[in-house]
Amino acid sequence: MPSTRPYKVALNGYGRIGRCVLRALYERGTKACFDVVALNDLADLASLEYLTRFDSTHGRFPGDVRIEGDCLHINGASVQVLRSATPEGVDWAALGVDLVLECSGAYHTRADAQRFLDAGAPRVLFSQPMASEADIDATVVFGVNQQTLSGAELLVSNASCTTNCGVPLLKLLNEAVGLEYVSITTIHSAMNDQPVIDAYHHEDLRRTRSAFQSVIPVSTGLARGIERLLPELVGRIQAKAVRVPTVNVSCLDITIQTARDTDAAEINRVLRQAAESGPLQGLLAYTELPHASCDFNHDPHSAIVDGSQTRVSGPRLVNLLAWFDNEWGFANRMLDVADHYLRVAAAAKLKSL
Repeated sequence: MPSTRPYKVALNGYGRIGRCVLRALYERGTKACFDVVALNDLADLASLEYLTRFDSTHGRFPGDVRIEGDCLHINGASVQVLRSATPEGVDWAALGVDLVLECSGAYHTRADAQRFLDAGAPRVLFSQPMASEADIDATVVFGVNQQTLSGAELLVSNASCTTNCGVPLLKLLNEAVGLEYVSITTIHSAMNDQPVIDAYHHEDLRRTRSAFQSVIPVSTGLARGIERLLPELVGRIQAKAVRVPTVNVSCLDITIQTARDTDAAEINRVLRQAAESGPLQGLLAYTELPHASCDFNHDPHSAIVDGSQTRVSGPRLVNLLAWFDNEWGFANRMLDVADHYLRVAAAAKLKSL
């Protein structure tokens, strides 16, 4: 059911995802659905204003941003800026928010997540997967399982950018041709847990190396994340990841052993039709043009299948390539989940009256 007023939300953490979430809210024309009343980040106000206005990856903010007092004024709307290092340092209840969008990526257990609720947040949507299923009420990949939300959930995860790319594709193909085994390599742009030049930056020693001088293998929880959403694949999926010297846009190289014979034409037909109609329209895209990764910068889709790269070896070994903007696509899905989550919660509350 539609809301009779904009939902009040707050951002906790205002880094790459937090800023993309706020920008997407304005750029995609859904500002009327959400009112960002506060953001909490340790950076000083002048830096937050500057980084909102100018972005090396996504360009200038399409509107007016300025400082007034302890607030950012964005296209005339006032956003209170808070500087607490802990969830307990913010009185979320006093802000009157319907939802906290946790975009710092710093919280992975139920004990940590509970701290937001104890400090007055009515519900929280996390921009990262949690350590285990027991640490969260629900993990949602929009377009796949948002309909499972009942409205009673207080802690919800938006999964990861890679999970949002891979799960819709694997679900489609499992339904179409059956999946026996899956192996995925994530080819991911550099991230801020890597230094520009060699320096201690992470307990993973590979991440102490310069992000822009090497292709760097890193650990990934993608297989575990996919198994949570597609339990029928438990024990039948493996994943690895490498970081590459680009600033944005990543891809999944997916190899599948299918349950029956197939060919590239059938695989591409299934994916193209899903992109053109059905519940994944607008979330999944399909192309056969000779693209490079930069062509998908600022692309809001969860996944863009490059059909020109589909290969089938023998009758059952399929290889796919799917692009995704790991910042912008994920930020747009976070807003999709937030909107659905809040509408379901509002409907559940009305039903209980």
